[in-house]
Parts: sequence; structure tokens; C-alpha cells
Amino acid sequence: MDYHADRFDDHSLMLYRNGRLFALLPANERGDTIYSHQGLTYGGLVTDKKAVASTVCEAVDALNGTLRHEGFRRVIYKPLPWIYQQMPAEEDLYAIFVKCNARLIERDVSSTICLSRRLRFEESRRSGIRKALRQGLTVCESKDLNAFWDILMDNLARQYKASPVHSVDEMHLLMRRFPDNIRLFMVYDDQHAVAGTLLYITPQVVHTQYISASPKGKSLGALDLLFDQLINGQKFSQPYFDFGTSALADTCEINKSLIFQKQGFGGRGVCYDWYEWTL
Repeated sequence: MDYHADRFDDHSLMLYRNGRLFALLPANERGDTIYSHQGLTYGGLVTDKKAVASTVCEAVDALNGTLRHEGFRRVIYKPLPWIYQQMPAEEDLYAIFVKCNARLIERDVSSTICLSRRLRFEESRRSGIRKALRQGLTVCESKDLNAFWDILMDNLARQYKASPVHSVDEMHLLMRRFPDNIRLFMVYDDQHAVAGTLLYITPQVVHTQYISASPKGKSLGALDLLFDQLINGQKFSQPYFDFGTSALADTCEINKSLIFQKQGFGGRGVCYDWYEWTL
């Protein structure tokens, strides 16, 4: 997380039990509030396979005690969505309910595909694939991040008057540090890039961090071909393919056109939740 450390006042914690590292909590502070973590899509306690309900409850008690002693009054907690867990690990949700009286304050819905039980694409997506194939578009893995970023920035500016969360320099840095976990796939019309997606790859999930197409790429069905190749052609070992959330900026309202596209590929809902409690 250090690439954007200047944007947050870090307050990440390491929790020990009997002298052994038991859990991590990526976190930052703002005033009298602890967030887990405002620079991450999801956070929550990171534990190993030895964590059970009783010990996680102890950890949450210890966490609350430490935060009260440090003068904090509120916690905003974003747990790890279950699809990212390498084994069932929702003890933290139980602990913050019984120990903190935590309340749900925000819920976003992500569109996720179980790759072992893929649904058939909707006709609108299959039609786009046929159009892209007729036009001779091709899909391949690429290192041309700058070309993709030009498409992405133009698309976000035109549609939403927005810009990517990451700068292109930050993304170059992250790709150098994690070459096996951050991969770019692009669609080409001859030698000209018309669409792409940047994938974050974890042990359980292939996650689309960014998706974008040029006006020409949209008209030719480039994204339909791209996700057909990734979902049905590329042999990922991960069980889930996650398109991410489709909420409008700073709201829980759904961007209907965006989620319509993701659902057309077979994406179905997984919730990304935020909880709050007072100390």
C-alpha cells in the first residue's frame, strides 16, 4: 500500500496472541475514526487457518481496548468478501456483531462468475462477439499500459467526468512489483488498441480492476470478445471471476447499464459490505 501512503495517515495494526502474530488489520486514521482501509476496496482482519471464532472474538476485544486507549471513538470496517477467502473465514463478522454491536452502513453489489458453473452469455453479448470476430479483432495479453490508459482516461472523462483511481505511473510501479498478479489484456483492430481490461489476480479471484473500450471498440463488440476469451478461453486456476461493483459514484445506487453488461456475461451478486461501531 505504500505507493499511496501520502494520501492516508496509516494506522495498520499487527495483533499477537501468546507471542505469535495472529492477525493483521490494514487501517488508516482520520480524526477519531479508524478505517480498514480507505485506500483498499476491502480490508478487515487478515488471519491464517488457525483462527477460530473464540480467538477472533478475543482479538476484536483486544483491538477495541487498544483503540479506546489511543483515543479513537469509531471504527469503519470493510470485511474481506467471501470469494477472496482461501477457506471459510467469517469469524470476524460474528465477532464484530457480538462484541461491538456493529451495524451495516453500506452495501455494494459485485458481479461474480463461478468459473466451474459458468452461465451462458446473454444474446446481446453473443451478438457482440460475432460482430467482433467478423471484424477480425484479436485478443492478447499486453504490456502496453500507456495505450490502455489513454483509452481508459478518455472513456472516464467523456462518460463520467472522472479519472482512474490510480495514475499510470502508479500502475506501472504496481505491475513491476507484482508481475504475476496484475495482468493486462487488450483487444486490437489490426495493430490498433481498441479495448482492454486490467486484472488483479489473487489465489481465489480474477478481478477486473479496470475495463474500457474506445468508441470504435464499443461499436465493434470488443469487450464482448475480450471477456469471452478471458472467461471461456483463458484457463485460470482461480474459481471466481469478479467484475467488481457497479455503484454510481459515492452512492449505493446501481449503474444499470454497467451491471447489465456484467450480468450478460453471467455475473451474479456478491456483496461488499461496510460496518460501523463506536468504541
